[in-house]
This record gives sequence, structure tokens and C-alpha cells, in this order.
Amino acid sequence: MGCFFSRRRKPAQGGQLPPQQQAGAGQDAASGEQKAPQYSWDLRAKIDPKDYTFSGLKNETVGRLPGKVAGQQFVIQDCENCKIYIFDHSATITIDDCVNCQIFLGPIKGSVFFRDCKDCKCVVACQQFRTRDCRKLEVFLCCATQPIIESSTGMKFGCFQYYYPELALQFKDAGLSIFNNTWSNIHDFTPVSGENNWGLLPETAVVEDYVPLPSSEELKAVRVSTDATKSIIPITRGRRQKNSEESCLVVFFAGDYTTANARKLIDEMTSKDFQLVQTKEVLMKAEDAHRVFQQSALEFIPLLEKGPVVALEFNGDGAVEQCRSTINEVFSGTKVFVSESKASASQDVDNFYNFADMQMGM
Repeated sequence: MGCFFSRRRKPAQGGQLPPQQQAGAGQDAASGEQKAPQYSWDLRAKIDPKDYTFSGLKNETVGRLPGKVAGQQFVIQDCENCKIYIFDHSATITIDDCVNCQIFLGPIKGSVFFRDCKDCKCVVACQQFRTRDCRKLEVFLCCATQPIIESSTGMKFGCFQYYYPELALQFKDAGLSIFNNTWSNIHDFTPVSGENNWGLLPETAVVEDYVPLPSSEELKAVRVSTDATKSIIPITRGRRQKNSEESCLVVFFAGDYTTANARKLIDEMTSKDFQLVQTKEVLMKAEDAHRVFQQSALEFIPLLEKGPVVALEFNGDGAVEQCRSTINEVFSGTKVFVSESKASASQDVDNFYNFADMQMGM
């Protein structure tokens, strides 16, 4: 970390030091004793690694409240039959040699790495997710990049769903978008021919059945909800088989209400039994707009300078017609790209997500 230097105070007029310093530069005015100068780095709180480590615990419930990790690295190791909750954002987290633990990890700016763990159930939000030499992990995941498993078996994944009041701001502090979640796009680094080392959790899986709400008085102060309708992350189907051959692409452009508008449309569409397949937040350039929006590109290019777009794919018979009518009724004053027809929609979806995957290096 960089050092911060205190500014030296200018002498008073005539070369005199201010009265409180006239007893002698560096001396206490009352006692005349020499005092060591204080620098800003001396005043900063000292970081104790123990505050950022859970190690060797057994049959315990432990955690960190919002504001207590504040972007530092965290280590969890050699824990057994424990319930562990990190209700804050962090830089990176490593989890080593843990058995039969239930773990919640708030937004992680960098990577989370599970090594030599087995029979654990987790809720995790991160930029990068990786496991090595793990067995039977069940993970409700939000991951901005493609999750990687290595030398791991019996892995199961579902879409992150969780809420507490501080979580949205923690996602921002960790530099994560709630719309970038590739939870089901797993890359197996060490595949075995004829075997499948990973799969998806049941669609009906309930987070609380895997990682229960905290029971300790301290951690209960965090007002957690695992209700899917309150989840900070939109719940997507990911790579599960689609129910219909008809999808629709909707793209919101950057502005004060982009996130709120996207959430509103998701609520409107899912309440009518359409399914949200995938979401993405990404910057676009003029050439990208031509590739994705085709004939409509010129209308939207000026909007791209304001910031990233948020794209949503809905699936279900009649999805295009329902999206268009909802946009007209609810967002009439907002410029939004919506697929024009069932015939063009699948190409719209492919064009956008192929571009987005290349943009994000996936």
C-alpha cells in the first residue's frame, strides 16, 4: 500500500512556530519532554491476520459482519462441521482442507479457490471461481468469468440467490456486476472420458436447505433473506434446457435507472411465467452495435458512450410479443432494443452473447 505523508505546518509570521510548538519542535509544552513525531502511517489501524482467518475450527458457527473484512484477503482452512459466514466483500479467499462445512462468501473482487475440500455446501459471489482436488461440493454461484474445476468430482452448481441490505453496495465495492453471472458454464480442466465430474443442482433447490440462515445472535443481526424473489442476483436458467424454441433479446442502455428498469422487466416477465435465461452487462462500441443490432444500429450508437449496456434473454412461447408490449406499456419513455420477431430473435441472442463472450474473454 502507498504511504501517506502529513503536510508540515508553515511557521507563523516572522519565522515563529505556532504557540503550541514554541516549547521546542518535538517537545511537550508542559513537561519539556521530547516527543516522537507522529506520521499518518502510525495512526492507521494495524491489520491482524487473525481477523482475516478461520483455522482449525470444529463444530462452530463463525462469521464476519458487514464492514469487518472491507476488501482484505481472507483464509479459511482445516475446518470441520462448521457454519461460516463472510457478510462482507473481500479481495481473495482461499478455502483449504475443509470438511462438511456450510459456507457463505460475500462478493470477492478477485478469486476464490477451494483446495482439498469435501462435502461442503456453499453460496459464493466472485470474479473467478476455481477448485482443485475437491469432492462433493454443492455451490450456489455468481461468477463473472467461467468457473473452473480441476481434479474434482461430484460437483453441483446452482444460481446464486441471496439478500441482505448491504449486499448491493458490497457488489459495487468488489467491482462485480449483478448481471454478469456464468454460474452454469463450468470448465472441467481435467475431464475423464465417459465420466461427468459436475452437474447442476435441481431447479427446485432452496438455498436455506443447503446453507441455513445464521443462528448466532451476532450474525442474526444481518437481515438475510434466501427468498428467490428478493435475490440481489437475477436468477437465471443458465445452461439448463430451454422450455421453448422462442427467445427474445432486450438491451437497456446506460442511464440513471438502467438497473432498476432491467429488474422491473425481469419481474414483469417472470410473473407471466417467462424464464430469464441469461443476463450480461458489457461495454459496446459502434462496430459492436452494427454486428448486434444490424439495421437498428444507428439509432443506438449515440447511447453507447454513456456506459455499459444490460442485456436480458427471455424464453417462452410468445416471449417476443410479451417483451415488446411490456416495453411499450412500462418503459415508453426509454430507448430499449427489443427483438422484432420470433424469426430474428434467436439471431439477436446469438449475435449479442457471442460478442459479449469474446469481449469478456470467455
